[in-house]
Amino acid sequence: MSGALFFSFVGSLIICMALIPPLVATASRFHFIDLPGDRKVHAGPVAKIGGIALAAGTFTAILLWVPKDDVVVSGLLGGAIILLFGAWDDRAGLSYRMKFFGQLLAAGAVILVGGVRLTSLPLWPDLVLPGWVSVPLTLLVLVGVTNAINLADGLDGLAGGLSLLSFAGMAYLAYLSDDIVVTAMMASVLGGLLGFLRFNTYPARIFMGDAGSQFLGFYLAVSSIVLTDPARGPYSPALAPLILGLPLLDTVAVMIQRIREGRSPFVADRNHIHHKLLAVGLSQREAVILIYSLQAGMVSLAYLLRWQSDGAVLALYGVLAAGILALFFNAGRGALRLTRKPDAERPPWPCLRRPGDRLWPADAALRVLSVAVPLLLAFSVLLVRRVPDDMAYGATALFIAILAGLTVVPRAAPLLVRSGLYVGSAFVMYLGEQASLDVEWNLRVPLNLLFMVLALLVMLAIRFSAGRPFETTPLDYLMVLLALIIPVLPEMRVGDINLSVLTAKLIVLFFSFELLLHNGAVRIARLGLVSLWMLFWVGLRAWW
Repeated sequence: MSGALFFSFVGSLIICMALIPPLVATASRFHFIDLPGDRKVHAGPVAKIGGIALAAGTFTAILLWVPKDDVVVSGLLGGAIILLFGAWDDRAGLSYRMKFFGQLLAAGAVILVGGVRLTSLPLWPDLVLPGWVSVPLTLLVLVGVTNAINLADGLDGLAGGLSLLSFAGMAYLAYLSDDIVVTAMMASVLGGLLGFLRFNTYPARIFMGDAGSQFLGFYLAVSSIVLTDPARGPYSPALAPLILGLPLLDTVAVMIQRIREGRSPFVADRNHIHHKLLAVGLSQREAVILIYSLQAGMVSLAYLLRWQSDGAVLALYGVLAAGILALFFNAGRGALRLTRKPDAERPPWPCLRRPGDRLWPADAALRVLSVAVPLLLAFSVLLVRRVPDDMAYGATALFIAILAGLTVVPRAAPLLVRSGLYVGSAFVMYLGEQASLDVEWNLRVPLNLLFMVLALLVMLAIRFSAGRPFETTPLDYLMVLLALIIPVLPEMRVGDINLSVLTAKLIVLFFSFELLLHNGAVRIARLGLVSLWMLFWVGLRAWW
């Protein structure tokens, strides 16, 4: 099953990243463009096709690698319905009544086909809800969460990052309870989300649109109901509000404020928590990182409290919700306001750097990385022994696509090289972890130490960069957060693969790639050769 989880994750990521460039190129022709407006923070037109690419990657991975049952089939059906209505809304603009109709249709599909429904309530675990109660309540939850994520899609990378944290939390809880179906479904969504966020983090090059935000919200709602169904697993429905996190509280707060002001709760405005954080003086990047932090804290609490009583979980959630809502309403009244020094008054950072200078630690780190990373990858490929057929086919197809793309469209080299590096290194590290099980420990230890040195070099290069400084994004902080959390989680193994070690290695490599690609075309050519070599060898090794 470890192979299926890996393939569903990487396959979804590859498909999503591969679809985004052609979809962006045709977005204007098919009217999938988000124009600036009063409620929007972007200044120019942006293609809103990310949700289509994300859903396509997720659907394909689920169809190919996830075990099928009624829940999976109904999720695909309901997800397809919500995606079609969302894409229709992105292109033509639908009334909220038509949006609700599409959401109810999708919710009805998972209830009738998959039997997905809320059968119990927190605090009353022995009470089985009759159908006339459970069906309307399930409809309310599915539609409510779908709209909560849709409303959270207000800043670059915000809805995608919040959803990624929730899906990651559900994936781990499902993994601990041996729910292979939910774990594999989450892996498929997570792969597509990471592929999308690479283009959507601030400053965003694409948006997910209503198609993407409603698709994510719908899948979050379905997955949270299935995960916390007492008839299926050990978790209580009381955990669901913590897993869903901040978007749910934000939606409730906005609805309360609109009703108190005598306005319709369905009329859009600029009163969401991200709008309020911008109003108090935070930048887009700072607001997104703060919201990520709050969401990560709530998802972490769901894990820590998973065996606690419903009363304890709901009491702590109530205290947390009260604090967040108080922050929400105080910010709305202007009670909070940050003051910043003008740029001219801020001391240079670091103080010993003049504009245009490059400090020697960054230079040295980049020089070592430019040699060590290609050599490490080239050597790691040679350790690969057994390659599954699916991986060989994928590596070969990507090798041909990148080689053709570099020949026909040279200006797309950065994107093509990134795709090859990300996918090729994921394949090689995964296969290397498998191969290391048959190798003496004295080879694994030096390789792990080498990755620790690379991590130190990456930190030095980022800390002391100048001239063309490497700009970290909210996605980078999110990846670092996951890298810090995953190694301390217990039982993080899939089959014989240690996910903690594999994740840490991949994050170090991904940061190395971005640093090297950011610092010159010569390294792009060099890394392009490395990516082609990795994909070629993985494809060849399956037959030799």
